[in-house]
Amino acid sequence: MKTTAASLAALMMALAFPAVAQEVMDARAVFDQAEAICEADDGALWGVSLCGPILIVDPATRAVTASQAGDSDILSEDDGVFTGVLPDDVMIANTAVDWDGVRWTMLLAPLPDEAEVRAGLIAHESWHRIQDQLGLPMASPTPDHLATAEGRIAMRLEWRALAAALSAPNAEGLRTATHNALIFRAARHAQAGEAGAEQERVLELNEGLAEYTGVKLSGALDPHRDVAATLRAAEGADAFSRMFAYASGPAYGLLLDDAAPGWREGLTAESDLGALLGEAVGFTAPDDPVAVFARTAALYGGQAVADEELAAHQERAGLTTRWSDRLVDGPVLRLPLENIRVSFDPNTLQPLPPHGVVYPTATITDVWGVLTVTDGALIDGDWSAVTVTAPGDGDALSGDGWSLELTEGWRVAPGARDGDFVLESGE
Repeated sequence: MKTTAASLAALMMALAFPAVAQEVMDARAVFDQAEAICEADDGALWGVSLCGPILIVDPATRAVTASQAGDSDILSEDDGVFTGVLPDDVMIANTAVDWDGVRWTMLLAPLPDEAEVRAGLIAHESWHRIQDQLGLPMASPTPDHLATAEGRIAMRLEWRALAAALSAPNAEGLRTATHNALIFRAARHAQAGEAGAEQERVLELNEGLAEYTGVKLSGALDPHRDVAATLRAAEGADAFSRMFAYASGPAYGLLLDDAAPGWREGLTAESDLGALLGEAVGFTAPDDPVAVFARTAALYGGQAVADEELAAHQERAGLTTRWSDRLVDGPVLRLPLENIRVSFDPNTLQPLPPHGVVYPTATITDVWGVLTVTDGALIDGDWSAVTVTAPGDGDALSGDGWSLELTEGWRVAPGARDGDFVLESGE
């Protein structure tokens, strides 16, 4: 890693003031980097400044270092930053969060060591803090069809074509690869139906645009090359249903920058990144995109991709059976969801239609307390409840793969099926 003026200044400061806590020094460096990013952008990317309050949270202790105070006295000043402990009912994740009267960009410690990667993360989460101002509210669907072999095949081929477009040596190569990517996209949406296509569209506007912002403001010397590499690496992910937008969003954003530089100005919550790019490059979807898909796939190793995904699908079938046995057919505990906050790894989510989505690991906070999941929780498709395996007995606040910290006034009670339990308020 090359030494920058900012990193040299931080080193000199640490030598000059050795008594200052390392955590405070690290946080100040992050706050300075965030300020440098937003000042360099000066609102140019989105028409809104990315500057704003930042919280850095230690997930193990919930200790927080903030760039400013909140409305209460829960944060106290410590050598120019503000420290305290985050209450248990506040979700911990790389995200944007409302707490103590402030809309924060929340970052989890430790942050990445590499300055460029850290800058991308800061910009990504800062965009989430301002996205409501842009008329692009947060949304978090999980497209079930991207857990199928057909959905994964089409997504991998779309990524390959997008990578080829980002790396194209000339205008003709760019046009051909872009049109092929949109053919793969159209075929997948034709198979998934309107609901599946809508879920993809919404998630690309949420996480896709946040990741695009991170790429644009990271300081990368060659974003096209980096995003093409990310697309190639993304093919190896175990689950596409949530993470796909982190790969696709920056690719569509960069290609739109090239084909239609003013595209961000007219963006709304109803926009579709694929449709915008198609309009910009003169793409018209074929009447039968599935038939055209079959011919075009050969250009991108389609048969090998299909063979790999069909074999992997058989392996995943066993995992699907395990989740069904544990969280649908077996004895369970169901907890109602009223005001959920959840932190999770988007690379691991497993749709389990028609029941919902399995979160292999997660921390879920609601009015009843905090649920820590280490081996699977099923969140209903309508977000009305979360299900885990039944506790060993009705009084236990833990079970196979989970533990629960209950808020006063809540209790575990027998459910409708023998062996099932539910969580209910005693008030």
